[in-house]
Amino acid sequence: MSYSGAVPLSHRKRARDLLVQALYQWQMSDSPAEQIEAEFRADNGRKVEWDFFHQALTSIIENKAATDALFVPHLDRALDELDPIEVGILRLGVFEFSKRIDVPYKVVINEYVELAKKYGSTDSHKFINGVLDKAAQQLRALEANAD
Repeated sequence: MSYSGAVPLSHRKRARDLLVQALYQWQMSDSPAEQIEAEFRADNGRKVEWDFFHQALTSIIENKAATDALFVPHLDRALDELDPIEVGILRLGVFEFSKRIDVPYKVVINEYVELAKKYGSTDSHKFINGVLDKAAQQLRALEANAD
């Protein structure tokens, strides 16, 4: 079973995991998306949905302000007070809500909550869950209201 054709779900999951790391690297170094992607491709082989990785990384970096505007209204503190890992995860979540409607919003939330548990601070997964849930109500209103 897969979201897009013959790409296994595990390859999408791996792409999300690498994207959290890639966005962290970008936030810390401000390196160009092309350089970061090239490094990740060289280091991580083929079991990654690289089209998704490329689309997400490029879109988020090129449209940072617009991406941030999709979740900042749901924050309980200033964006610059968030951990860079949390910011990256929120950017990825709202990217998927707005650009990858083939993925159910509950799956998006679950995937990024799991990544927050893996990479974030102790309770960051609860924070990520709350912010992405509010963003889903706005960005995926029809789908969220159907539930």
